[in-house]
Amino acid sequence: MIKDGFALKPIKIVDRFKALSIIPDNLDQIRARDMWDITDQGSGIVIAVLDSGIQVDHPDLKSNIIGGYNFTDDDDSNPEIYNDYFGHGTHVSGIIAATDSGKGVVGVAPKSQLLIIKVIDHKGRGSFESLIQGIKHAADWTGPKGEKVSVMNISLGGKETSDELHRAIKYARSKGIVLIAAAGNEGDGNSNTVEISYPGFYKEVIQIGSISENQIPSKFSNTNVNLDFVGPGENILSTHLNSDYVELTGTSMAAPFVAGAAALIIKTLKSVEHHLIPMYVYDYLLMHSLKLEKFSINQVGNGFIQLK
Repeated sequence: MIKDGFALKPIKIVDRFKALSIIPDNLDQIRARDMWDITDQGSGIVIAVLDSGIQVDHPDLKSNIIGGYNFTDDDDSNPEIYNDYFGHGTHVSGIIAATDSGKGVVGVAPKSQLLIIKVIDHKGRGSFESLIQGIKHAADWTGPKGEKVSVMNISLGGKETSDELHRAIKYARSKGIVLIAAAGNEGDGNSNTVEISYPGFYKEVIQIGSISENQIPSKFSNTNVNLDFVGPGENILSTHLNSDYVELTGTSMAAPFVAGAAALIIKTLKSVEHHLIPMYVYDYLLMHSLKLEKFSINQVGNGFIQLK
């Protein structure tokens, strides 16, 4: 972490794949595919991804990108170029919305649309100023056919709080946007210690920690009293730069499973007042989550997200 901003650690890639065709096991662990028929795989739902950009021509992602904006100094600060040079944002985007094409990987909501808000540069660094601008931009954005953002995924954070950042979060929440953020990777495996990352710690945000495939809290996952839920966060296979696929680990990977889940849940809501949508989504997650009663709520919150 850096003062007045945040820095993502250099990505350690264990395995890289050029070509594959796979439906990740994690989709069935959270029962995402059980929702696809009744939600049309999240079609029409726009998810803003505040991250390092995206590989705009990745075959699994390009058809689901509805727009974007660059708030970093990359590409001479050209707002219209939101290419990813770090890989993190491309990976997160694939977990949410990689297309169900029979090739590559598949996201939780493969027909949802991605608004790419680039707030992390090619070195993996970003400022709270750019994050605040990005949140406000996504909250006010209107698409070519009048679309609005329904969900924001923020797989980043910093140790310092900021009144202006909190105001931006509250503003987005007031617009009926479901806010999802990673809990952070500063954990030490001890449920009694407290590690806090913003904006995840704000109560307006659904803060997501990580568990292993065996449903054990990840040692690195931050523990604190405001943790809401946990999702799959270890060795997660998704899209990456150069049209590749890689496995990455972190709460950054757990959060987009919940962002995709939120898109599917929103598709099931009928005639709900817009500003109430975050509450309905939270209640749905609370009702269906798998309680991990062996562990402290500081480690697992209200449990492992399930869609049915």
